[in-house]
Amino acid sequence: MDVPEEDPMIMTRAKFDENWKQFRAQATGWWSLMAEYDLLKVDKAEVKFDKFVTMLQVKYGYTREKAREEISRRWGEYEAKAKYDDMAKEARSSS
Repeated sequence: MDVPEEDPMIMTRAKFDENWKQFRAQATGWWSLMAEYDLLKVDKAEVKFDKFVTMLQVKYGYTREKAREEISRRWGEYEAKAKYDDMAKEARSSS
């Protein structure tokens, strides 16, 4: 039986928790209504992804689906930029 590949653009709970520190560092830049005390609540949550989704719903009036889409979109952009920056750095160092 084939196991479907995980879409790298979709943020899963596990992926979110694994990358929480990087995500947290970007969160207030991406969502200006998110304050440090909000992020501290997420830090303490057992399931950080669900807590963050709820925070976006409360702060921005998003549906759960819209919050998940926004998280995935922002993370996808972040990863693409990080990959591009790494490639650029590698190209500079090899020339």
